[in-house]
Amino acid sequence: MKFRTSEYFIREVGLSIRRNNWMSFASIGTVAVSLFVLGMFLILVLNMNRMASMLESQVQISVYLQDDMKKSDISGLEDDIRKLQGIDTVKFVSREEAMDRLRERLGDQRYLLDALGDQNPLPNSFEVTVMQPDLVKTAAEAIENFSGVESAKYGQDVVQHLFDITRLIRIFGLILMVLLAGATLFIISNTIRLTVFARRKEIAIMKYVGATDWFIRWPFLLEGVVLGFFGGVIAAVVLRSIYGAMAAKIYSTLAFFPLIPEYPFLNYISLVILLSGMIIGALGSTISLKRFLKV
Repeated sequence: MKFRTSEYFIREVGLSIRRNNWMSFASIGTVAVSLFVLGMFLILVLNMNRMASMLESQVQISVYLQDDMKKSDISGLEDDIRKLQGIDTVKFVSREEAMDRLRERLGDQRYLLDALGDQNPLPNSFEVTVMQPDLVKTAAEAIENFSGVESAKYGQDVVQHLFDITRLIRIFGLILMVLLAGATLFIISNTIRLTVFARRKEIAIMKYVGATDWFIRWPFLLEGVVLGFFGGVIAAVVLRSIYGAMAAKIYSTLAFFPLIPEYPFLNYISLVILLSGMIIGALGSTISLKRFLKV
């Protein structure tokens, strides 16, 4: 493509956007909203997948012991647990250590424990990890049958619920994105249609003097790509700002929350958003050109 031809296409795109400024703004705004929703759902699903995967790999069994167990019985129980198939580590947690952990978790609200006085209602326990996540349920059921064990709890249900929620969010986000993409294609298509209608006499003259079909089509196609690009830029900037603020807020209160680091994660998300905007814009232009531009 020659430089003069490229310069002509760029000039025509700029003139067309200014000529139909309100429809152009509507197209850019709709693309921005659609891509913002896409980005938010993408960020949410990826973070929830990361959280669920980390929880699944770190699932441990909390084995709570009966209060009347002797030290020798506790030691024997620990040996029995270690002998089970698939057990990785077994750590004894005394009731005193459990209380210290609870105080640390409560942070500024640890004063709530003052009402207990010298009493410690927490039981002695074991923290048990397994070599593979799918062994957790079998190991917990076996441990619960040992003498002296009050209960054996694990967080597999939480992980499963998290995966279920992620699946629902993914499905809901996909449906919403299809609807928004349809609205975006409709508005961009109508924007290009107005441009074609406004320049119908000019197009007829160009065709009469020998302009090729693609020479006539290219400015309209590029206009859709430009509209999609600007919508993508707006969506990407807003997403980066919101995610950065959200990450700072979460890390200030939950330092160990498994949030995906901003970089290079946001760079990849921004790239996906920009490419999606340009593709949507090109599709909208193509639909309009096939229907309304007879060259």
